[in-house]
Amino acid sequence: MVDNASENDEGSRLEAEYSGFIELIQNDRNVGFAGGANVGIRAALEAGTDYVLLLNNDVTVETGFLEAMVLAAGRYKRLAALSPRAYFDEPRDVIYSTGGVVNVWTGVARQVGRGEKDGGQFAVAGRRDYADGLCMLIPVEALDKVGLFDEEYFAYWEETDWCVRAREEGLRCYYVPEAKVWHKAERSKGASDAFNYHYRRNALMFVRKRGGPLHLATALAAQVLYYAPLYFIKNPTRIGRAIAEVRALLWHAGNRVRRRPLL
Repeated sequence: MVDNASENDEGSRLEAEYSGFIELIQNDRNVGFAGGANVGIRAALEAGTDYVLLLNNDVTVETGFLEAMVLAAGRYKRLAALSPRAYFDEPRDVIYSTGGVVNVWTGVARQVGRGEKDGGQFAVAGRRDYADGLCMLIPVEALDKVGLFDEEYFAYWEETDWCVRAREEGLRCYYVPEAKVWHKAERSKGASDAFNYHYRRNALMFVRKRGGPLHLATALAAQVLYYAPLYFIKNPTRIGRAIAEVRALLWHAGNRVRRRPLL
């Protein structure tokens, strides 16, 4: 378990409560989801393992979910990562994610099934562009080929970037319907301004890293001329989001990122 510099030292309290069941790694500062995940991945690789499972602290799981994912991993050649069938914690039959699809031309990523009541329409395994970072199983061979998460993202889009890098190496992501987890995401409240800033900044960072100038031009046009106006028509009082979106654009105006072409 990685304690990413929690404010109230939750890691130490959990280590004492579950002594012998967890190995605690405490970071001296918050290095984001990407950095925190990398700390845990390195420890797993040093210990010697065939797979790495990333699991968020706000996720609960069904008994046997991991066995189902490992069994599924054996069915796929050139595997990048697997996603389970993830539900919202409440109501528990509404899909949070079954993995996602991403479009570098618009800078938009979408979790497949998000918000749909599960009536059996997600009972079949399938390909996905990316596995959701809330719970993803990665074979060590894929980490050897692709490397770790890009810590420049800090939080959000890092798993999408990693999975697209894996695709460049000829690897693929899949959804495993037999594995079920529940995510304690808030559905009623709007996203925080900090989330909006990092999400938009990282969406454009993804386009700059994985695409080219034409991709960036179309993504900026889509975000500025379509998605942002549509959001504010529906949510006219969310001034904080507007400020967060402008901050994200200003970040890109003043910062360079390491680009890698998308195949």
